[in-house]
Amino acid sequence: MYNIKTVNKISATGLALLDSSKYTCADTIENPDAILVRSASLHEAEFEPSLKAIARAGAGVNNIPIDRCSQQGIVVFNTPGANANAVKELVILGLLIGSRKVGAAMEWVQGLKGSGDEVSKLVEKGKGQFVGPELMGKKLGVIGLGAIGVLVANLARHFGMEVYGYDPYLSVDNAWELSRVIHHAHSLKEIYENCDYITMHIPATPDTKGSINAETIAQMKDGVRLLNFSRGELVVSADVIDAIKSGKMASYVTDFPSDDMLGVDGITAIPHLGASTPESEENCAHMAVKQVADFLENGNIKNSVNMPNLSMERSGVARIGVIHYNKPAVITKISAVIAEDGLNIENLTNKSKKDYAYTLIDVAEAVSDKIIEDLKKVENVIRVIVF
Repeated sequence: MYNIKTVNKISATGLALLDSSKYTCADTIENPDAILVRSASLHEAEFEPSLKAIARAGAGVNNIPIDRCSQQGIVVFNTPGANANAVKELVILGLLIGSRKVGAAMEWVQGLKGSGDEVSKLVEKGKGQFVGPELMGKKLGVIGLGAIGVLVANLARHFGMEVYGYDPYLSVDNAWELSRVIHHAHSLKEIYENCDYITMHIPATPDTKGSINAETIAQMKDGVRLLNFSRGELVVSADVIDAIKSGKMASYVTDFPSDDMLGVDGITAIPHLGASTPESEENCAHMAVKQVADFLENGNIKNSVNMPNLSMERSGVARIGVIHYNKPAVITKISAVIAEDGLNIENLTNKSKKDYAYTLIDVAEAVSDKIIEDLKKVENVIRVIVF
């Protein structure tokens, strides 16, 4: 029986995918095999020795202590692309409200309440303060062509926009999805200098945090309109505010409000609604549950942020998964231990990801406690799991 602990509310349709004869799932579970989480922070959590996996029902994993999980041999999953359509739709809305000042206009018109028959006249007299440009014919720069960025780029061209895409790490799968009419930008400078609108779809990493700052804003076109539906840390808020107030930046639309940005004319703050749709929550839960179940039952890893993705069809009688540091001769030592303990290896696959590696081994007989203990003693082995 596998024990799954839920943190936050996880979509019931996702949890229903777990076979009740194999899984116990609740928020009160002790000694869990896996944790399913959305946005709750796990940085202060103590992880029981039983914990093998954490699945984030969403793309961002800044609420999970990745380094500590890696050192303890806990596989961390996310669900890239599961909420992509929901975010894409809100980004398109952001393009429109960042241009036409719709939010400010709607707030202004509510102030006319009580003006009676004068409302129509006041509307016609005051609407000029909310004039904004159309999207057609404008240039949009999409920074980051992952699942969301590709959808945004492809849809924006149907508004008549000329779209530039920049992503030095563009995957083959996403390249196939990208429309052939999207311009391939070779640098961020090309995006900054050419585009009237810029939207960011990149993670917040040490390299990207604060990447939108006074220096990069200075490279952008005067009157640029910036959208941030990725992470608030990507921008230096004080520099964005200065750019708005000076007129260098015409508008900033963000799904990540901060106190200093609230109330600033030209900044539209949305309360992190990017993935707030029932469809998105269900998609994320479905993907997270399937990935966890496949790992717990078969040792297969897909969409892990800290361990290599690795899948292998089952053969033999039993399967051993070994999480270890990516060091020379570890696989040779693992194989030697298995041979010394009298087991025949039916199949073996290994992959690495930076400092860590994962080896799946199918063997011809049942795995004894002695073999497990012997494998744990191998230098640079972090964890041994029998599936």
